[in-house]
Amino acid sequence: MDYDLILGMIRERFGAKEGEFVPLHAPTFAGNEKKYLNECIDTTFVSSVGAFVDRFERDMAAFTGARRAVVCVSGTNALHMALMLAGTERDDEVLTQALSFIATCNAISYIGAHPVFIDVDADTMGLSPRALRRWLENNSVRDAEGVLRNRKTGRRIKAVVPMHTFGHPCRIDEIASICEEYGIELVEDAAESIGSFYKGKHTGTFGRVGAISFNGNKTITTGGGGMLLFNDEKLADFAKHLTTQAKVPSRWEFVHDHIGYNYRMPNINAALGCAQLEEIDGFLKSKRETAEVYKKFFEGEPGGIRFMAEPANSVSNYWLNAVSFPSREERDRFLEYSNDHGVMTRPIWELMWRLPMFEKCERDGQENTIRLADTIVNLPSSVVRRNVNN
Repeated sequence: MDYDLILGMIRERFGAKEGEFVPLHAPTFAGNEKKYLNECIDTTFVSSVGAFVDRFERDMAAFTGARRAVVCVSGTNALHMALMLAGTERDDEVLTQALSFIATCNAISYIGAHPVFIDVDADTMGLSPRALRRWLENNSVRDAEGVLRNRKTGRRIKAVVPMHTFGHPCRIDEIASICEEYGIELVEDAAESIGSFYKGKHTGTFGRVGAISFNGNKTITTGGGGMLLFNDEKLADFAKHLTTQAKVPSRWEFVHDHIGYNYRMPNINAALGCAQLEEIDGFLKSKRETAEVYKKFFEGEPGGIRFMAEPANSVSNYWLNAVSFPSREERDRFLEYSNDHGVMTRPIWELMWRLPMFEKCERDGQENTIRLADTIVNLPSSVVRRNVNN
């Protein structure tokens, strides 16, 4: 397996000379970012009230097809709020995947709920509907009041949180159907998947609420930030209220009617988001072109490396391109070599139940989860600026 050949292909794609560092995913500022930021400064509206906040919410709802969108300070905040709005409470159980960034489990833990880890599908790297149904059939029971509970723990099973891994949609329609059948809330972790669609519908819009991230390494960024997507107007209104400290509108009085949260995105971040969203079609086009370069290259690579293409019925944003190596040992050799030679690559996240905070959490067999954790590598996936406006 010729690692230099792989690194040469990556450098050529990103226009990097020998010895020049190639990041994993750098932000691209190619439009009105400076103009809109200056408008915030000139008007002094840089905090959580301003025209760009309202515009960003409207534009994101239009782009994703959601009925409403509500901004948050981060994707993690958005997911925490989504779980609360779905009625998740302390000591509830939330079925999710161990193959995820830790923010998914952190948001569950903020509430005092307990994650239960279900296996993923090998092709999507997202929660497997087959594994979900199997776990529910074997482990859930309804009590005398009709509440769905875990047979072993007795805890209420309240929500399912699938994650669209690296922007690849999971089989979210099947998961939504299972949730409806069992009366469980669906909360989509769409943090990585802005611009991704499953069967023509944007990720994050299949349940009552979904969460998106605009961290600095995402397809579009607000520096830090997140978004809640809703199909329910009243729930969106309540989310907007809670994320602004639950303050009752008044010209001068400070009256609050719930425990609120300081989760409101500042106008200056929303301004950045508005400018980024204007460029998203070009960003997505460039990222798909990069994915095609990788796909064609690894189709002819004799080393047994497999490119993780978008699943069936999906349009992926290819946020982070991923390849699967034949073994963990081969994966580790490539990670060391590529990073030693100035091309940033990364393994998939450490599995949640291998971390001390979640090692006692219940899980199923995790067959696909473990195999993917041992073999997946993310390759550089930044937008190629020379292609954005072509």
